[in-house]
Amino acid sequence: MVHISERDRVDSLIEHFWKNGFLTLSRKHSKYLPTPEKIGEFEVDAVGKYNKKFILGLTLTKEDIDNPKILRKIKFLANQRNKYSTKLVTLFLGVPENLIPQAKKIISSLEEATQKQIKIVSTSTEENLFD
Repeated sequence: MVHISERDRVDSLIEHFWKNGFLTLSRKHSKYLPTPEKIGEFEVDAVGKYNKKFILGLTLTKEDIDNPKILRKIKFLANQRNKYSTKLVTLFLGVPENLIPQAKKIISSLEEATQKQIKIVSTSTEENLFD
């Protein structure tokens, strides 16, 4: 099994931001952008924006998915609102491809409205591992 670094996982998450048209405002492990501020008591890996729509990015590992407290964190972050409007932010969850079914199972236990605010993306596709 190939292990990718936290920086590589964040890089992969940022690629998904870009593919969906979002500009990265802050991210972890960057030379040029600031590290995202905590949201409540939780850290996020990236923050993005497209027009007035904001997104949060969070990468998860096997240990994170196995942690029973992760559901609380995901629920809290997915229910955040834009600072200047009542629009909910979208939460991008970067998950290794082999753990996507487990992540979907966790998300399925949330309310339907919260589930709509979460987008699960792969952080370990074959092409990402060998670029």
